[in-house]
Amino acid sequence: MTGMMSTVPNGGEQSAESQDSATGGDGVGRVDVSLVLACYNEEGLIVDSVARILDALDCCRWSYEIVFVDDCSKDKTRALIEQLVAAHPTHTFQTIFHAENQGRGATVTRGMRAGRGGIVGYIDIDLEVDPLYVPACIHAIERGADVATGMRTYKFSMRSIDRYILSRGYIALVHAALGVDVQDTETGFKFFRKDRILPIFDAIEAQHWFWDTEVMVRSVIAGLKVVEVPVLFIRRFDKTSGVRAVKDTIDYFLRLWRFRGTVSTLRREARVAGTKRDWIRQGL
Repeated sequence: MTGMMSTVPNGGEQSAESQDSATGGDGVGRVDVSLVLACYNEEGLIVDSVARILDALDCCRWSYEIVFVDDCSKDKTRALIEQLVAAHPTHTFQTIFHAENQGRGATVTRGMRAGRGGIVGYIDIDLEVDPLYVPACIHAIERGADVATGMRTYKFSMRSIDRYILSRGYIALVHAALGVDVQDTETGFKFFRKDRILPIFDAIEAQHWFWDTEVMVRSVIAGLKVVEVPVLFIRRFDKTSGVRAVKDTIDYFLRLWRFRGTVSTLRREARVAGTKRDWIRQGL
């Protein structure tokens, strides 16, 4: 597909890169916060979720934009995104439509790179963590954090005990294998100071679910200040999860094992960089 340019009412210029299409805005200046909504077959929940997100953010003092990134949905998600944008002419949106499925990590990263805000972030569109927690993460970054995430506290339910056990078991392995003291690497509720996180994005290799582990581990080793904000996680049972428990768990563990070598290299590089900085200071 060749590139195309046209105007859209909510924010300016539309373009297509290779087989993707993206709409966004040179007609809209910088905003405070860019919130990415990564979508894949979300027709059953996207309208209600976006309404809740807009209600939560409209009460805040920050200017914001929503960046929709549809990862080649097979249902009506793309059409619903276009309808939502048209139905809210006073809000600022960007839309990116993938022609091929690229995975969670690649989808979220592309949305945050496109974001015009000094603070960029994403939340899972199923809203198992309420968007009312977004301001707490933004405040944490304004107070000096480079990364602010929602540290999930699970509302107890026997139906979700499997998710809780897998989550806590995985975090224990992250601590043991990588020595990184982050309590919830996999939360789908992450915000970043954009200028600080872009070099981390450049280095990340994982493009799917392991992206969450890699972005947090690399951030910690690079010396970024991470704040974890306690949030309540309420699992939804009215949707089909994209997580394949057995297959994804095995894949996570294999990737975690292989990632140990990368972490060792990153730590050595960080020590060398720190030594060089000390020499420079002493020389001054």
